[in-house]
Amino acid sequence: MNLAHFPGRAWQTGTSGISENGKQVLEARYLKKDELGTVVESPDEMFWRVARTVAAADAAYDGGDAESAAQIFFDMMHRLEFLPNSPTLMNAGRDFQQLSACFVLPVEDALDAIFETVKNMALIHKSGGGTGFSFSHIRPRGDRVRSTQGVASGPVSFMRVFDAATDAVKQGGMRRGANMGVLRVDHPDILEFIDSKSSRTELQNFNISVAITDAFMEAAKAGVDYALIHPRTGAPRGHLNAREVLGRICRRAWEGGDPGLLFLDTINRANPTPALGAIECTNPCGEQPLLPFEACNLGSINLARMALTQGGRIVVNYPHLARTVHSAVHFLDNVIDANEYPLPQIGAVTRGNRKIGLGVMGWADLLMKLGIPYGSAQALTLADRLMGFIRRVGHRASAELARKRGTFPNSPRWAAPMRNATVTTVAPTGSLSIIAGCSSGIEPLYALSFSRSNILAGQELEEVHRGLLEDLSRRGLTTPAILEKISKTGSAGTIEELPSELRARYATALEIGPQWHVRTQAAFQAHSDNAVSKTVNLPFQATIGDVEEIFNLAFGLGCKGITVYRDRCRDAQVLSAGCTACA
Repeated sequence: MNLAHFPGRAWQTGTSGISENGKQVLEARYLKKDELGTVVESPDEMFWRVARTVAAADAAYDGGDAESAAQIFFDMMHRLEFLPNSPTLMNAGRDFQQLSACFVLPVEDALDAIFETVKNMALIHKSGGGTGFSFSHIRPRGDRVRSTQGVASGPVSFMRVFDAATDAVKQGGMRRGANMGVLRVDHPDILEFIDSKSSRTELQNFNISVAITDAFMEAAKAGVDYALIHPRTGAPRGHLNAREVLGRICRRAWEGGDPGLLFLDTINRANPTPALGAIECTNPCGEQPLLPFEACNLGSINLARMALTQGGRIVVNYPHLARTVHSAVHFLDNVIDANEYPLPQIGAVTRGNRKIGLGVMGWADLLMKLGIPYGSAQALTLADRLMGFIRRVGHRASAELARKRGTFPNSPRWAAPMRNATVTTVAPTGSLSIIAGCSSGIEPLYALSFSRSNILAGQELEEVHRGLLEDLSRRGLTTPAILEKISKTGSAGTIEELPSELRARYATALEIGPQWHVRTQAAFQAHSDNAVSKTVNLPFQATIGDVEEIFNLAFGLGCKGITVYRDRCRDAQVLSAGCTACA
């Protein structure tokens, strides 16, 4: 490993701490280009473009100081302490100002309505957004179609239509479309849905999740049958054994990572606007439950930059975190007004609820700075305290905006006065964490050195964890033998030359027990108004029974959804441990 070629070095453009990999991502996806494809914008110019556009929304409210707000917004982005979701960075202040990442569109049981949704999906993907769909209202395969006397092909067949359309639309010239497909566990075609990605070539633009009810989980626990319900008539359409269905879900998830689970009743118990209907679906990564035609804009605080040295030890800088949360809520609320929505219906529902999703990234980095192992009770205690703090401050900030600007229009009479129906969400932050130079969302490090595909077309990004290198250097442990082992394996866990404390601090995803993954997700979910995007990483040798234990634990701990991924269960995967170019 040649430290001189370490890809985490800062990009010297006046912007604090952007790495070479961050530079590549920004140039490929975010910065303005001329007609020839030449980048004509620096990162700071991008941050100013976004800051001024979003701050301009203050002018609509009495006493709004757009200039001061723009400076605050720029500063926290420039310092990489907060970043909004990708469409805001890409599109703010440009010709097509669609700023939201997350959408849910309805899929009705009528051919013309289905293809209208396909068209609307394409418009959203073109603007950089991702879409979620519940296919639960489509009549099952083999059902009679009265208007034509034909036979219905079922929801999975229409999912293939959506998948093909997604393949044909490149998102804003910047990234491929992403979809979430959901089917209720009591739909008559549920077994076909569970198996729909088993060929590894089908539905490549979809994540899929089974919408699970409390009643189903109880039936699976008891090993009894449950009724399948015809979505058009509401009448029973056969029975299946719940334990066998759950086992089939677990097998397919073990084989390839799909499907995940959405716990519908848990989601709807937290639905802030029940009078508008039940929530049936989420965005593609599962962290944002939304109503039909609803969008949400997200942003994440970089926890790696929320620490300071005090009395000779590193601690969380709660006063600075509070200021950042307050400014971020202001920013995200303004995005709702600055946004140009792709459909009038989306604008109406989104402005009516004004949902925002403030979350975090850099959680693993913060733990490493504090010397706390990811898989530990101490880490769970901090997660509870930290996310609870963010939610309390975020809700106070939303309440202050409500006093100045009014509550969200669809606010129930019984609810506390808030500007936003929801405030907190934990998103995966894939590209954003590369730009910010931190760990993704609340995930542990996948590896200490790894290559990442599917971020830039046709190339891989290779990374080595900067904090580890700095730690090794301080301790005089940057020997060629140690660096060679880390670069090849991506792990410090088996390097006997390293102290046990250091190996525990830098434990990676597959070295952390699956239950700690789930308990971490649950700790953040307890303080997330929306949901939490988290993958439970499993070693290759994990069993189907391990998957079922994880699903049951997630349900019992109050998670709103759960996804597992067993290492090397697919022929190709986004992250691969080891960094050959750094060796």
